[in-house]
Amino acid sequence: MDFGKIIERRDTESAKWHCYDEDVLPMWLADMDFRSPESVIQALQARVDHGIFGYGGPPEGIHEAIVKHLADFQGWIVDPGEVNFVCGVVTGFAHAIYSLTDPGDSVLIQTPVYPPILKAPAAAGRQCVENALIQTPDGKYEVDFDDFKRKAASGVKIFVLCNPHNPVGRVFTREELTRMAEICLENDILICSDEIHGDLIFSGFQHLPIAKLAPEVAERTVTYFAPSKTYNIAGLSTSVYVVQNPEIKNKLCSTYPMLLGHPNILGLHAARAAYQDGRPWLGELLTYLESNRDYLVDFVDHELPGIHMWKPEGTFLGWLDCRALDVKSPYTFFLEEARVGLNDGKTFGEKGTAFLRINFGCPRATLTEGLNRMKAALRTARFG
Repeated sequence: MDFGKIIERRDTESAKWHCYDEDVLPMWLADMDFRSPESVIQALQARVDHGIFGYGGPPEGIHEAIVKHLADFQGWIVDPGEVNFVCGVVTGFAHAIYSLTDPGDSVLIQTPVYPPILKAPAAAGRQCVENALIQTPDGKYEVDFDDFKRKAASGVKIFVLCNPHNPVGRVFTREELTRMAEICLENDILICSDEIHGDLIFSGFQHLPIAKLAPEVAERTVTYFAPSKTYNIAGLSTSVYVVQNPEIKNKLCSTYPMLLGHPNILGLHAARAAYQDGRPWLGELLTYLESNRDYLVDFVDHELPGIHMWKPEGTFLGWLDCRALDVKSPYTFFLEEARVGLNDGKTFGEKGTAFLRINFGCPRATLTEGLNRMKAALRTARFG
């Protein structure tokens, strides 16, 4: 796979590439600029050639492919009957909050965090309770367990975990996950775990599904993930959730059909092909992303004065600390002066103010161009 090949996307309906004017380089939306695995493309072509797209369900073998993927990649043993499908992870955790809590209940989240997680409680008529992650001197984010325990005891009904964490790039350790799970169990809190980046882990780290910790944790957890980020097929709107408690599954299923609909046939066929045959592609992708990550961190450290970046353990997203820059809005500065479109950190919560999120899931030439534009903008601002 030639991940360095630049593929024109402005002539498609790409949300990422149509958000800004044509002279702006978009490095924001969590959507990689890589061609999907050939096995996925071939599966879609074969299904399209049939020519009939009536109502349908999951294709034969998809449950088994997902179960094998979880066992091989994460050591998580799941029964095929515990695997379910939804149109998207965002749709899924919003549905879980709606179905498993009552109006006015409290939902615990960890900020700064992916904006749909931040907004989900209020959208469902629930109260949002924030457990702000804390930074070590080198920029690494950790859980504030004293605050977590205090917030959990305040009457919280559900905890939305994001692991690997978007945007800070943490892959939480077994010890961290165990402490969070224990506090949730002590306070009778359900866990809704967004693990959509769980396959995108760098050397030296291992993703551990929180439901894998112990049977009693699995009984209180709904886990969401997808082939969308892993295999770059987000536009096909097909995600997966695993629920191992029949009572929770029944609650979700009772509201599911009328609220959510079902993933489309093409998305399900693409997901099956990705999980069955996409592993060689994924192996090459991880090598390329890790190289991009290292290049990005080194460039930020040496070429972008006033910006700091901690090296992410997973995802293809970098979290840029711009608090030392003498600009009112880093987002506006780089958009106007560098013509680079990034994510404004304040959309991830108050703790994201003066931060930026950058997507390094792109050809190296694209990443280099964006960083050089930022470097030139800083130099011009600094020296006039």
